[in-house]
Amino acid sequence: MDESNRDLALVGAGYWGKNLARNFRDLGSLHTLCDTNPEILQSYREGYEGVQLVTDYDRVLSNPDIRKIAIAAPAALHFRLAAAAIKAGKDVFVEKPICLDLAEGESLVQLAKNQDRILMVGHLLHYHPCIQKLKELIAGGSIGKLHYITSNRLNLGKFRREENALWSFAPHDISVILGLAGNTSPDSVACHGGHYLTANVADTTLTVLNFQSGLQAHVYVSWLNPFKEQKLTVVGSNGMAVFDDTKPWDEKLILFEQYLTWEHGYIPTPNRKKATAINVIQNEPLKEECQHFLTCCNDRRLPQTDGLEGMRVLNVLQAAQQSLDSKGHVVSINGKSIHLSEEKAPVIHSTAIVDDGAKIGESTRVWHFAHVCGGAEIGKECSLGQNVFIGNKVQIGSRVKIQNNVSVYDEITLEDEVFCGPSMVFTNVYNPRSALNRKAEYKKTWVKKGATLGANCTIVCGITIGQNAFIGAGAVVNKDVPDYALMVGVPAKQIGWMSAHGEQLNLPLTGNSETTCPHTGDRYKLTENTIERHPPTP
Repeated sequence: MDESNRDLALVGAGYWGKNLARNFRDLGSLHTLCDTNPEILQSYREGYEGVQLVTDYDRVLSNPDIRKIAIAAPAALHFRLAAAAIKAGKDVFVEKPICLDLAEGESLVQLAKNQDRILMVGHLLHYHPCIQKLKELIAGGSIGKLHYITSNRLNLGKFRREENALWSFAPHDISVILGLAGNTSPDSVACHGGHYLTANVADTTLTVLNFQSGLQAHVYVSWLNPFKEQKLTVVGSNGMAVFDDTKPWDEKLILFEQYLTWEHGYIPTPNRKKATAINVIQNEPLKEECQHFLTCCNDRRLPQTDGLEGMRVLNVLQAAQQSLDSKGHVVSINGKSIHLSEEKAPVIHSTAIVDDGAKIGESTRVWHFAHVCGGAEIGKECSLGQNVFIGNKVQIGSRVKIQNNVSVYDEITLEDEVFCGPSMVFTNVYNPRSALNRKAEYKKTWVKKGATLGANCTIVCGITIGQNAFIGAGAVVNKDVPDYALMVGVPAKQIGWMSAHGEQLNLPLTGNSETTCPHTGDRYKLTENTIERHPPTP
């Protein structure tokens, strides 16, 4: 073992700390165990040879060989211990929640930024291979627009007096839900609960999160339940998924490709399909989490669950507690004093390549094996799926989704909210020859706001795809496409008009006519071969 890698101290070696100790030891990084209880330290005499055992935290802070500190002490101590570690020049991993007070959390995040220290929060589920796969499914469009999420975390014990079930159980689930919602915070929170064992300590709580997008999430936690349950259900417009952490590994993540269709435009009809168990590589989540912290410290990379992510969770927890204390009254979140206006760094998967000079907006995610060239400009809140390539002379707006196996070559512009389906194709030379260099002949392609480019379609270079146009799967488009046009076939021909909501409009191809989108109430007016969209009159 390389002794130079042993530079981490674990503070709090008891109930949960023993799991962190085992993983950091196995990863070759554990230098010191610190706990105020000498009996707990004595239990580490076997199997932890060479690891220092101390009761004095000051010895940890003053030791120059210790460059990283992991904190698994009670939540009430998190702020004091983490702040002292950062001031001492250490990188810090702190178990959930980041702390118990928003002002202290803000101070901790700012301190880490000022001291150029890594601050990571132990929201374990983010590092579970099944949750990572679930994020991929959502990013890849398998579930569609998220409608609602439910999470149950139930068990018999471990009972606590220093914190209620909300603070003990719910942070993991809230953290994952915020991540699945695109790292956004809910607009409001409501929480109900009951205390049966200890006065004013809730044994069970039900928290409701309402998001601006229309997404709603329910988090039900209890340590007063006869059986263990750890289940997350995600329901979207195109499918559903269930993550059950109590199941065998090959049954933990199930995808239900079920959705609703509308008979006669107004009768909801379930479209039922067989459930599919999703194959996920079996890795211990806690080991993945510990390794992520070590990697981020060594590479000076922002952790997936950094201090700001911890603050988003803390913000929800405090709002939920306020609601719980007021017998379930709805609490608005947007007005809370949390400094989340700072730029949220893009999330880059470890297998992705982002060349120097590339500009990637806040909250954009770059997934497995993607490659972004140095001259590319990408906006906020985009998603680049697996094996995506982005060229140098490429401009991409905000909230663009590029699904797996898509290459966006030089001289292509995608405006805001463009959707590029799986394996669709762009070109940038009209008449390529391998033996001839035709970089000077690249033709510009422009895809306007809100357009959808279906799976496996081909966009021949040098054309413009109109706003909210819809290109069907497999179509080959070789000429300009009007706004709202529905194009299918090889070569593509217009067969109708599509609303901004993504529904075919009851309009002729040409002439003068009007119709209303039943989903949004928007009016669409056709004049000869041009569409105008008018929002509903208040």
